[in-house]
Amino acid sequence: MPDSFTTRRPTAVVIGAGAAGLFTAAVLTEFADVTVVERDRLPDGPRPRRGVPQARHAHILWSGGVKAFDELLPGVVDEAVSQGARLVHIMGDMVSRAPNEVWFRRFLATHHRNLVCSRSLLDFVLRERVLNHARVAVRQETTVVGLEGDATRVTGIRARAADEEFTLSADLVVDSSGRGSHAARWLTGLGLPQVSEREVNAGVTYATRLFKAPGSAGGNFPLVNVQANPAKPPGRGGIILPIENDQWLVTLAGTRGGEPTADPQAFVPFALGFDDPVIGELIADAEPLGDVITTRSTANRRRYFEKIRRWPDGFAVLGDAIAAYNPVYGHGLTVAAQGAVAVRDVLRATGLTAHGTARRLQRAAARPVAAAWDLAVGQDAFYPGAAETPPTPTERFLARFVDKAVETGARNPRAMGALLDVMSMEKPATRLFSKDMLIPMLFGPKKPHLQGPPLSEAERKAAAS
Repeated sequence: MPDSFTTRRPTAVVIGAGAAGLFTAAVLTEFADVTVVERDRLPDGPRPRRGVPQARHAHILWSGGVKAFDELLPGVVDEAVSQGARLVHIMGDMVSRAPNEVWFRRFLATHHRNLVCSRSLLDFVLRERVLNHARVAVRQETTVVGLEGDATRVTGIRARAADEEFTLSADLVVDSSGRGSHAARWLTGLGLPQVSEREVNAGVTYATRLFKAPGSAGGNFPLVNVQANPAKPPGRGGIILPIENDQWLVTLAGTRGGEPTADPQAFVPFALGFDDPVIGELIADAEPLGDVITTRSTANRRRYFEKIRRWPDGFAVLGDAIAAYNPVYGHGLTVAAQGAVAVRDVLRATGLTAHGTARRLQRAAARPVAAAWDLAVGQDAFYPGAAETPPTPTERFLARFVDKAVETGARNPRAMGALLDVMSMEKPATRLFSKDMLIPMLFGPKKPHLQGPPLSEAERKAAAS
């Protein structure tokens, strides 16, 4: 009889069961058997957990993320919608003011949609889809304490569960553990160079409270968003997010010297104190459904792993472990999904265990990170004390240009489409220099700016009835 042999299927370990980890695990099932290692005990329903500190605050998924979600997990957006999420038309279903205090018209001509729901619901839908895959195993309440291997190749992880410490071998280890990632320290422990970092911290504090949707303002009420103005510190803003179960998730934000607190009696007065009090007016008589939750973990922090001179095979870093953003811009989930798409594309072109694959993964994952970073830092860098060095002349020029693009998009649907292509992370920032933006910017016609929030009388009555 001829000799027979079995080709071993590669193995992968994903650190973290947040959105980035789940998308990475979903991608890796095409190429490997996957073990997801998670520090928390995962809830069995749509409930918050300790390891996702932003979960109680407002989240949106921009249309670039919606596309990536469905590309990675076909039908998952429809599943979220069936459980109470909404696909919100941008700007038709939104009442939104930009950081330069320009109100957007509610144009209907664009194709862009946000997915809106609580973060807990979204994470639950993703967990149900990914963690039940036949090629995915989960080790909960397990903490990764280090990497196995050396400066040329990572061969697995060291982990601890209860009082037991053990090793998991893998052909690829992906760190998707979020803001608190220890990847930089682990790499230097293997003898690799220090990772360069940059932080831009506007000093934003968030305060969030759930309300019962007031009056007859149920699931079709527009999202209401008032962004803070960096030119007038302290910056104050907020968002009303109509979510599942006829609830309004209301997040208020303030930078240094103007922070909201956890005092429930101060929540509505804080919102009424904005230079446009529309959010405070809408929630003034609404019924609160819980306490006020606050967080200060909002700095933009980026680690430039892709620039390290030497990179070990068998290891990659994704999601917030590369870069975490001020959540007010809503790009974290989109970057997580687009980063996973980039990983999939690299692995389809190059074998998972091939020399140099991990470096290619790291560089590919950095592209969507860079786009979101520029969008966030372009605003936050202008707050006092946000960064060690002031904005560069180039950053100041780009900020002025984006303000001009916002002013144009607020009055012209073609320009709005170009602006949303960039803000939604569907296209690169060069789209802002296209004829769809530049012709209206330079030649008009120019409608007058709105003088206040474009809420219809019927919508105001629905919220007050």
